[in-house]
Parts: sequence; C-alpha cells; structure tokens
Amino acid sequence: MIAIIKYNAGNIRSVQNALNRLGYESIITDDKTEILNASKVIFPGVGEASSAMKYLKDKGLDEVIRAIEKPMLGICLGLQLMCDYSEEGNTQCLGIFNTQVKKFPPNKKVPHMGWNSFSDVNGKLFHDIKTNEDMYYVHSYYAEKNEQTIATCNYILPFATAIQHNNFYATQFHPEKSADVGTQLLKNFLEL
Repeated sequence: MIAIIKYNAGNIRSVQNALNRLGYESIITDDKTEILNASKVIFPGVGEASSAMKYLKDKGLDEVIRAIEKPMLGICLGLQLMCDYSEEGNTQCLGIFNTQVKKFPPNKKVPHMGWNSFSDVNGKLFHDIKTNEDMYYVHSYYAEKNEQTIATCNYILPFATAIQHNNFYATQFHPEKSADVGTQLLKNFLEL
C-alpha cells in the first residue's frame, strides 16, 4: 500500500487520483504506523512552510518522516519541507536534504507558475524521461542547488527541481499535473 501523508496541505487528492490512474491503491493518512508500514510514501503539498511544519511537529510526523526507510517522494511543498531551512516563515524544516529554501527575487513574475523544462538530469527517477521535458510548477520559493540535486530548472536563477538522498526523493514540479512525462516519473518512483 502507498501512503500519502496527510498534513493540512493542499493538492493531496490530485496525487491520489494520479496513482489510481496508474492502477495503484493508496491511503491518505497521518497515522504513524500506516506511514511506516507502507511500501512507498508520498509527501505532496501546496501551502505555507511554517504552518505545515507546525502541524507535522504537533502530530509527531516530523520524526516519522525522518524514520522512513522505504522510497519516499516529496512534491512541491513536500520537497521544501524536506530541506534544512525555509525563508518562508523563518522555518526550520526536516533536514533530510542539505540545502535551504529561498524566496525568488521579485525581478520576474512570482510565483513561478506554469510549464518549464529541466536539465542536468540524473538518477532512476528520470528513467525514460528526456532532458528539457516540461513539467508543471506553482511556487514562490525554491531549493538551492546542492550535491543532492538530480535535476535543475532555471526560472530567474537555476534551482534544484529534483533532489535525492538515499531513499528520499523530491520534486519541486507537480508530476501529478504534468501530463505524460509526469505520469512516467510517478511510474518510475512506484517501480523503485
């Protein structure tokens, strides 16, 4: 069973619908045992970093997430919360990825919303996906590039659009809203 972490953030149902289209069963849960016993875990979200981290801490989910040993995929806010720190609300995050989340400078339209390509692709998450494919983005904050970056996007500046550390994977883009290429990425994750 695939667990989708429920933590008071938006966009969870669209991820579950994408999994259903691929023929996978999932549960939306904040139950620690269900999350730790799942074969895969997805940590999606649209929302604000400080209130999301407060919810995770209040429920004890911050420690649960750090303890996950199965493949886990963070999406959008999920990626940002898996980093060390976010400028959004001056938030100490989960510290899984060794990078900081910063606000885009206001010299272009923010939030970064719509389709954009990525480059510098590396790893199993991108099997059968070509560099420079377009993915769908909605975000005002970005993770800085670091040694764990497995794909880069350029909007105002280059940023980490996909990161991996051990069994933890994350994307800034929304694969569940990114047509065939996003479906392929979700399939790749589910087959890890």
